[in-house]
Amino acid sequence: MITRREFLRAGAVLAASLRGPSLFAADESFSAWKPGLLDIHHISTGRGNSTLMILPDGTTMMVDAGALQRNTPYLVDEKPDASRRPGEWLGRYAKRQLEAAGLSGIDVFMNTHLHDDHLGEFAPDLPEAPGGGYRLTGITDVANIVPVKRFVDRAWPDYSYPAPASAPFAPFIKNYRAFLAAQVKQGSTVERFQPGVNTQFRLLKKPAAYGSFEIRNLIANGEIWTGQGSATKKLFPDLTGMKPEDFPSENCCSCAIRLKYGRFAYYTGGDLPSATNYGKDPWRDVETPAAEVCGPVAVAVFNHHGYYDAEGPGYVRALRPRVFVELAWDSAHPTVNSLANVYSKSLYSGERDVFATALKPELKITNKRTSDFKSSNGHVVVRVAEGGESFRIFILTNADESNRITATFGPYPLRSS
Repeated sequence: MITRREFLRAGAVLAASLRGPSLFAADESFSAWKPGLLDIHHISTGRGNSTLMILPDGTTMMVDAGALQRNTPYLVDEKPDASRRPGEWLGRYAKRQLEAAGLSGIDVFMNTHLHDDHLGEFAPDLPEAPGGGYRLTGITDVANIVPVKRFVDRAWPDYSYPAPASAPFAPFIKNYRAFLAAQVKQGSTVERFQPGVNTQFRLLKKPAAYGSFEIRNLIANGEIWTGQGSATKKLFPDLTGMKPEDFPSENCCSCAIRLKYGRFAYYTGGDLPSATNYGKDPWRDVETPAAEVCGPVAVAVFNHHGYYDAEGPGYVRALRPRVFVELAWDSAHPTVNSLANVYSKSLYSGERDVFATALKPELKITNKRTSDFKSSNGHVVVRVAEGGESFRIFILTNADESNRITATFGPYPLRSS
């Protein structure tokens, strides 16, 4: 005779199958990465962006390590809790996944742009790093737990474009630069992001075994890949004579990349916006040209957390992903207009699933389309099968460090490129 638990589980599986390619897998632990797989972990701390990638040959990469130290009514509760700093949770998460896979250290850290929810907020009461010189937050916390060999950002070495860093972000940038100086002394390297190339982020262990793998640098500082070779062009006007308040914003200067593995393609672009100052400055829409040169992908990360100035029609129409991932934690992540675009069948007719790392509970009332999300809380892990022929989505609990799966979705087949 079937038990009540078995009956309820069967019902959940049936209900899941009726609403799309999903299947609950409660109480199971996420299996470790193995060679040939591509794992992309969108980490949920409720305090900023961070994504850990384990590439097919075991090369490891982290994109951003945001850590907001403050608490406001606009933010979700810390994940798992407030007993550790957000950067500590990030470092522990990365170490846990890497050790399970028999790996150690992060080969490269890429920062999309110089904001504290992508690098780590500064506060004078934060602990000083071992050896001194800087405070522990965000990426500095991560590197204190997991060694990082190489760092890439949009502004190295002088951090002067479009203008020298100024308030309110100067304190955390100063802390970040002191950290980088210390890392260089210890043997790590720092590089400036190079738009257009496909060699800056590459497989380091067995590249010949995975010839279909590529990471293409799409844009940074308004310099964008043309789609031909590694050639680029500039989107921003000459800043000579421009008032500082009219300079490109930090978000406009974000870095974006496209990852390809077999038939699988993935886009992430920091906080690239599409807003044009009400049509006054068309060049401020950097999101659309970045999406257009990227082309269709299987998985796309929301730009700017789904805020009102991103996920424009051009972005949605050009990328046409099967899956959207939103790194969220604020009461404005996402806004109504952004979700209207994301779900619009006028922009593309295909099916789409949306996953968020942590939605503010009140947002689910004010933005009703969030009820269509496949998941709204937890680490969102994309696991691509060997060769890039299909992928699955795993939701891992952010309530503790158990790696427990709360839901799985897929496998999603991939279209021919």
